[in-house]
Amino acid sequence: YVSMDGFNGFERSCLSPGHVRKLGLTRKLRERRDFKEDENPEEKARRHKELELKPLYKELLYTITHKMGNPSSTEVFTDRQLQQYIKEAFTMTESEHNSLMEKVQSTESPVYCLMATVKEAKGILGKDVSGFSDPYCLLTILVDEEESRTRQSRAKPCKSVVKDAVSDDKIYQTDIKKQTLNPIWNQTFVLEFEDIAGASFHLEMWDKDEEVSLSQKLEEIKTNFNSLRRMIKEAKKEKGTDDFLGKVVLKLQDLHCTEDNWYNLEPRTETYPDRGQCHLNLKFIHKSRDGTLSAGRSAYINYCGILQQFVQAYISKQQSSAPWKGALCGEAQTLLELYATQNDLSPFLQDLAKWVAYSKLYQSLEVDSSVLFQQLTSIEYHWHQQALPYQQKQELGDSLHGFLQYGLCLVAKYRDIFPPTPSATPKLHTLLRILVQICKTQAFQKLNPAQVELHDEVNDAIQTGTQEWFTIKKGLHQPMTKDLSEIVGALSRLIGEVQEDIKHNKDVWNRVFVSAVQVDVFTVVYKKFDSLLAKEVRETLSLIEGQMERTLANSLFPVYLSLQAIHKDKAFLQKRGLLELTNFQEGFREALPYWLNQAFSTTQDRVERAVQVDQLQPLQSGAVPIKHSSSAVDLVACVQPICQLWEQLSWPDPEEAFMLMVKLTEDVCKIVVNYCHILKERVRVLSENSDHGSAINMLCVVVNDLEHLRSVLTRLPTQLNWTGLRDRTQNVIGESQFNNTLPLQLQQAQSVLGREIRSALDTLGKKLNTDIETHVRSMSTRRRIPSKSTEDAAAPLMRYLEQELQYMNENLVQENFNSLLTPLWNNSVKILYQVATQHPQQEGLMVFCQRLLYTLQCLEQCFHAEGNGLPLNSLHSDEYKALKAHLTHNSLSSQQLVEKFLERKIWEQHVYSGEKYGAVTLLASYRRSDHRLRVEVLNAVNLLPMDSNGLSDPFVHLCLEPYHIFPEVEPRCTQIKSCDLNPLFDEAFEFLVSLDQCQTQGTCLVVTVLDHDTLRTDDFEGEAFLALKAIPGVGGKEGDGVSTQPDAIPAQIRLPLMHPKPNEDSILKLLESRKGEREAQAFVKKRRQREKQSQEGTQT
Repeated sequence: YVSMDGFNGFERSCLSPGHVRKLGLTRKLRERRDFKEDENPEEKARRHKELELKPLYKELLYTITHKMGNPSSTEVFTDRQLQQYIKEAFTMTESEHNSLMEKVQSTESPVYCLMATVKEAKGILGKDVSGFSDPYCLLTILVDEEESRTRQSRAKPCKSVVKDAVSDDKIYQTDIKKQTLNPIWNQTFVLEFEDIAGASFHLEMWDKDEEVSLSQKLEEIKTNFNSLRRMIKEAKKEKGTDDFLGKVVLKLQDLHCTEDNWYNLEPRTETYPDRGQCHLNLKFIHKSRDGTLSAGRSAYINYCGILQQFVQAYISKQQSSAPWKGALCGEAQTLLELYATQNDLSPFLQDLAKWVAYSKLYQSLEVDSSVLFQQLTSIEYHWHQQALPYQQKQELGDSLHGFLQYGLCLVAKYRDIFPPTPSATPKLHTLLRILVQICKTQAFQKLNPAQVELHDEVNDAIQTGTQEWFTIKKGLHQPMTKDLSEIVGALSRLIGEVQEDIKHNKDVWNRVFVSAVQVDVFTVVYKKFDSLLAKEVRETLSLIEGQMERTLANSLFPVYLSLQAIHKDKAFLQKRGLLELTNFQEGFREALPYWLNQAFSTTQDRVERAVQVDQLQPLQSGAVPIKHSSSAVDLVACVQPICQLWEQLSWPDPEEAFMLMVKLTEDVCKIVVNYCHILKERVRVLSENSDHGSAINMLCVVVNDLEHLRSVLTRLPTQLNWTGLRDRTQNVIGESQFNNTLPLQLQQAQSVLGREIRSALDTLGKKLNTDIETHVRSMSTRRRIPSKSTEDAAAPLMRYLEQELQYMNENLVQENFNSLLTPLWNNSVKILYQVATQHPQQEGLMVFCQRLLYTLQCLEQCFHAEGNGLPLNSLHSDEYKALKAHLTHNSLSSQQLVEKFLERKIWEQHVYSGEKYGAVTLLASYRRSDHRLRVEVLNAVNLLPMDSNGLSDPFVHLCLEPYHIFPEVEPRCTQIKSCDLNPLFDEAFEFLVSLDQCQTQGTCLVVTVLDHDTLRTDDFEGEAFLALKAIPGVGGKEGDGVSTQPDAIPAQIRLPLMHPKPNEDSILKLLESRKGEREAQAFVKKRRQREKQSQEGTQT
């Protein structure tokens, strides 16, 4: 019933003759046509039902009517249920059913048979002296009446039933197996019976007893003494009588259609209850089955037809769209089992029929792969166990071969049949696995003489399918006219389809083919498309050669991009080779300038539109503010396509790629510079009708926009991958040429941005500087006692700065705010210095400088902002240091200045090295007990000769400074040592001073060495400054150790003598300017006298 016409027709439509020959189709496949092709569908259906379905239907009715045995399924169906099922499965009407039923009932009944195969036995009794037996079996079928009659006819119980119950022609005997307890027969017998009711299958196993000579038995006794008891028993029975080994009795009504089991051998008595087991295969079959039911068709053909009809009926009733997994209803399984059993169809033929039917159904219905895999596995198993008839061998070979061809046809069309979806690709994988399994089976290899390499067949099918797919797509995208733009558009759409197909092959299908058949479908398809596309591109470009214009060039750009994307996929090829699309870019060289100009003009227009709608307001305020406006963001987005164009082009020629980069960089810089100009014009227009605050706000936004652009330009070399270009061009473009071209373009654009930013910041800073100067000058006063405190005088300036800087900080990005802070700080320092130095040198200067110093300190805190503003190293410039020193000195009183002067002298004494003018040695200490400072002048050494005789008359002058701390302490002098440059004095002096006085800042002992002259002023030998804090007893607090510790031990101190440098001390100059303070003037006069006497300015 099931033929290979479907396969054959599909083969002829899919595969060329050469391909069929290559697959080894060496025999001519049968063709049959059951119906005329020109018949209408209704007539075909009627003829099909009459010629095909009704014969099968009668076979099934006959099977139900004469069924024997129980099906293997747990469900039990009545005859009526089975008849109702086949009526629905075969779509028979009630009248058709009744008519066919009458015909079946009028046919002759079959001969009922039980096919019994005695396979083997194990563990049977050993009846011979040797301990073994010579077993054989007797088989028959007895009805209950025969068995009962046999038993009643015997007065004495007898072990034998089979031998005496029926005639010898109904008893079947196996071969005798010599000397074994585990005999193997594998003999089959067909036992006929009339009615299954009351009939039983009987098997008796006997030990064949043959006459043996006395000498042989004695020999056995010698070799095996344990058999003596068996010999005694043997002597008691009649000679030539066989021994009973056991029996198996089975009621036919209890048997299934097919049984394959081990059965226990039952005893007649309880003497030996354990007699072993016998392995039997039992099957109910028909003999002399009516042959008119299906017009002489074989049972195998009928089984195939019934199976296919049942499957179609089952699938048609299913509601889900899931693939059929081989399931059938219980009625169908029962009928198939009954029919196969009654017609003695082997499991091999049943599996063959299922494979043929299921593989045919695979063409029209979704059949789960496991169904086909299971049948292939069963066929492979049976192939080694059982031989097929010639006709079925041919059919199996045709089926396997045909399905292989059909599968290869599906593989060729895998794009359409198995799209790249999660539900479809597993089906492709399953199909490929089935093809692999077919080629591996022994049946296929034996029945198909030609060697089939599935890997090559799949490869060829993919290439053939790819060629056909490309041809179809090319036809679909064929241009309607000969217009060049339309031709290019058609090519672009075709390449787009190919690009998508390559992506699917790489991402989806390749995994399927590689895992199933080890075919790299991506490589196969890619190389095929490479040659096909190269031809199409060459032909199209040859048509437009010399006719390039802007519209045509723009239409070529998508073609180039698609080819570029396809060309990049070559990195995934497993086997590299020469590709025809390798240098495809050369054909687009003529269109390249148009693409660059198009990108530039499009970007320029977008930038201009972005500025026209920009209101110059920050994009976002709040916790994460965005301080630039919309046009700056739009500009970045507009410039990005130009950077992407570089990646998209990926121009292969290094020298041309460098020139291309120069052009792209130049275009970006032009756009940025032009943006600066139109943004300035935009802020001018918007500021005309705005208040001062709004104008300042917009100016801040403009500065932020320009700063944002500067960061964009900084990232441009990375975005355009200048480093990669440098590596590519190092052999054709010199390093100096590279560095003098691209970076120079960027630097020029950066400088324009920098100038514009500085210009805007200068505009912001000018107003702030004017206001700061106004506030600073307002703090000036001529009064000694100012009307306002220093804090109140500086408050207006600080409030103004706090307000303005906070406003700028909120409206400027950090970089520009810092850029504004630096010049603003420098100008503030400059203003303070100018105001401080321009103040008339009269009373009120100290108070004014105190205010300015306080203001400077406040400004420093304001601009530093606890580390969030300018860093301290930027704030502490040289100008700042000079201003702070000037203000610090001018804000001090004259007494504080004197103290500062003396502190500096003490420091100079500490760091002074050498004894250029000699030295003096003292022994000094302070007694806290009586508040006495004791100074003992020991000697002086290496004094300068001041007299004409080359000697001096030195003495030492001791004075406690400053005067305002020690107003009542008189200076002391030593005796004069005549004509001595290294005098020895050894004179002690005591000064009554308090510890507080000694511990005051700047207090010191001024030691002056003079040369005594009688007629003129004493000459100056040198001076030294000893800090009182350095004298033992002065250090520490006043109450420390007064009563508990002894007086400090005097310390010997050697002081080098120094000469002051004339007119270099700024403190003296400041004190000198304070004319109204007599004490300050007296101190200055004394110091000026020492400077006049100093030899520091005269010696080199």
